[in-house]
Amino acid sequence: MKNYTDLDIYKLAHELAIKVHKMTMGLPKHELYEQGSQVRRSTKSIKDNIVEGYGRRRYKNDFIRFFVYAHASCDEAFSQLTMINELYFSNTELNDLIRRIQFIGSQNQ
Repeated sequence: MKNYTDLDIYKLAHELAIKVHKMTMGLPKHELYEQGSQVRRSTKSIKDNIVEGYGRRRYKNDFIRFFVYAHASCDEAFSQLTMINELYFSNTELNDLIRRIQFIGSQNQ
């Protein structure tokens, strides 16, 4: 691998962050800077921690630590997205995004 962009987990996390960002722009205005902002930051944090961990791959402890951070951000994003789904999407419309987060989390253990 020449770059973090070659990592499948990064590609999945990046795609998830884009999809979540676009989805949150359709939330009610009062949620754009509450739940919307929080879930955008947590999904972006997943990919960003993967990138930072990859950049420190020569240092095993740092490498592992950033992948642990990515996993924690994945858990946070799952929690936020589940709540948004329950509040605004009748528990069905965001199931694909929720499954993606669960899959990324399972790959990052």
